[in-house]
Amino acid sequence: MFARLRREAPIHYCRESAYGPYWSVTRYDDIMTVELDHTTYSSERGGIQVEDQPQDLKRGSFIRMDPPRHTVQRKTVAPVATPTNLTFYETLIRERTSAKLDALPRNETFNWAEHVSVDLTAMMLATLFDFPFEERSKLTYWSDVAICNVNAPDALVRSEQDKFDVLMSMGAAFKGLWDERAKQPPKLDLISMMAHSAATREMPEREFVGNLTLLIVGGNDTTRNSMSGGLLALSENPDQWAKLKANPALVPSMVAETIRYQTPVIHMRRTATRDTELGGQQIREGDKVVMWYVSGNRDEATIENPESFIVDRAKPRAHLSYGAGIHRCVGDRLADLQLRILWEEILKRDLDIEVVGPPRRLYSNFIRGIRELPVRIRA
Repeated sequence: MFARLRREAPIHYCRESAYGPYWSVTRYDDIMTVELDHTTYSSERGGIQVEDQPQDLKRGSFIRMDPPRHTVQRKTVAPVATPTNLTFYETLIRERTSAKLDALPRNETFNWAEHVSVDLTAMMLATLFDFPFEERSKLTYWSDVAICNVNAPDALVRSEQDKFDVLMSMGAAFKGLWDERAKQPPKLDLISMMAHSAATREMPEREFVGNLTLLIVGGNDTTRNSMSGGLLALSENPDQWAKLKANPALVPSMVAETIRYQTPVIHMRRTATRDTELGGQQIREGDKVVMWYVSGNRDEATIENPESFIVDRAKPRAHLSYGAGIHRCVGDRLADLQLRILWEEILKRDLDIEVVGPPRRLYSNFIRGIRELPVRIRA
């Protein structure tokens, strides 16, 4: 369907849907135009998903803001991914990844998504927040609730009100940590950064919860689904796995290709602040404009042979999965680091990992998630 849209109607108006009328932007270059023009295409006016948050349950966060509020709040947490911090994290991530891989069962089937992807990212989240390590499964649960489609057959919560209530209880759980960090000298965890910043220390409760949710989902779902998606892609393309094993120096390229190929965030939405023209179509003020990353990352006009998974692609970083402009993912380098270390350690051990069944995917039009990936490691 997206290939047809790119060919026939790359800027397409959907007049009726479960989410009201909206524009679909499906080509790489047009998506970049929207991304880079934050004055015409607002994140604050209507949010970042094709589905609107219920008015009475809205939770603000800096990804749902325009400058100048967006700028100052984003700057508060940006230091988490400075080169100095990444150097510190690299040692910690490698230790944890090594221990995790060595402890995995051999010659028996297990769920890679749960035992590797989820657990490694939960460990990292606990570190980023300096959250009690033994309670890190709560972070995964809150992330799952935050992105849950309440109409899914296996939904964790069955209404937007239930979702709101769970996330507000998450905020209450974090409030104790916040008050504690505010009294201490500034540290390099996300809670301390926000508690000591003039831009965030007086946030209203819902904005506090919204920013917590953003940081938890951003640090969790995208990375963990790329960990599972990369293994699945290599399993489906054994020639590429052989190429990677023969030349481990390709790992950084393979990581970038995984993030393009998986496209963990399916879409982002903006709202037009004025009448404008995009790709020959007249966009009106107030219109929803949906950027389909999952389509732009397959755009034949920009990416050569886009439907193929190629670990030594000439320009592997030419993808939309991290967004662009002022809203580009603040933790992109940390996500790359976690994925790179995982594959370096897998290759170092020459693990023979076999995917033994189809993945069970997340029911979502927003996050391209993998909930189950049955695998077996041959001893």
